[in-house]
Amino acid sequence: MTTAPAQPSAARMTHAARDFLDSLFPSQRERAVYDYLDAERIFWYYPPANRHGLALRDMTPPQRELAYSLMHTGLGRDAREQALEIIQLETILGELERSAGIRTFVRDPELYYWTIFGDPGDEASPWGWRVEGHHISLNYSLWGDRFISATPFFFGANPAEVRKGPRAGLRILDDRETIAQQLMQSLDADQRSAAVIYAEAPWDILTFNSSRVSLPPEQGVPASEMTDAQRDLLRRLVGVYVGQVPSDLAEEKWRKLESEGFDGLHWAWAGPLDPAQPHYYRIHGGNFVVEFDNRQNGANHIHSVWRDIENDFANDILSEHLLLYHVL
Repeated sequence: MTTAPAQPSAARMTHAARDFLDSLFPSQRERAVYDYLDAERIFWYYPPANRHGLALRDMTPPQRELAYSLMHTGLGRDAREQALEIIQLETILGELERSAGIRTFVRDPELYYWTIFGDPGDEASPWGWRVEGHHISLNYSLWGDRFISATPFFFGANPAEVRKGPRAGLRILDDRETIAQQLMQSLDADQRSAAVIYAEAPWDILTFNSSRVSLPPEQGVPASEMTDAQRDLLRRLVGVYVGQVPSDLAEEKWRKLESEGFDGLHWAWAGPLDPAQPHYYRIHGGNFVVEFDNRQNGANHIHSVWRDIENDFANDILSEHLLLYHVL
């Protein structure tokens, strides 16, 4: 695979996956485990829906603890808390919808699904895992003691801001919105003209739940044409997304961004600057893409994703090893 140093968080992830699998009954393993090259691995989605995998509702309390332990190995400190809050937000959303007389999907914090692809004990072959439910999709691939992919990485929140009830004021994903607004406000007239690529925000992130990213070439204002203060804001915002993964992996992702040229990242915006109005942004440079959309429910419903154009689901790595044709 590679001569690069081992990643401690990859080893912790492998152990956590083994412990989770060892806790399952045979009937549960049938639902939770797929071959690594099964096409199920590259299908991902973020609305509320029935999914393949093993749901929290079908686990015993000790199994749930092990499932959460596995999920936590794939998250940085802040992202761990955000993931738990996103799951519990289903309860708040359900109550808000009932009080408003809205009949819609079942809002259930137990409808989050864990899936293992391949064998975490086989160091000679790739393996991966997914945790997915409403507004969460985590997709990891590993080979031996190394990560080979950590994207797509999706977090969303509905409501983006809780405005009623005992949790009023809760904004789970506030940094990725607040810093973006600060960056947009810092641009001069010419920069804003270049940054705004659409007068209205799209209904959703443009890459949606595609298995392969398809986007126009970089649009907007390049970091190379920003002031130092603006680049600092952009760096902070990129850090919100890169920092979602374990620290050793995040450091590796930062080194890659720097080596490929941080100044090549482009900042693009859609919609008005008023945070109460629907808005969208994209950070795109080379294979690095972040999308954020807050349009639905009166601009109080966030979708955000971090993707690697060539290596989502380890596509690039698998191509190198002549395995990709089994999947795509």
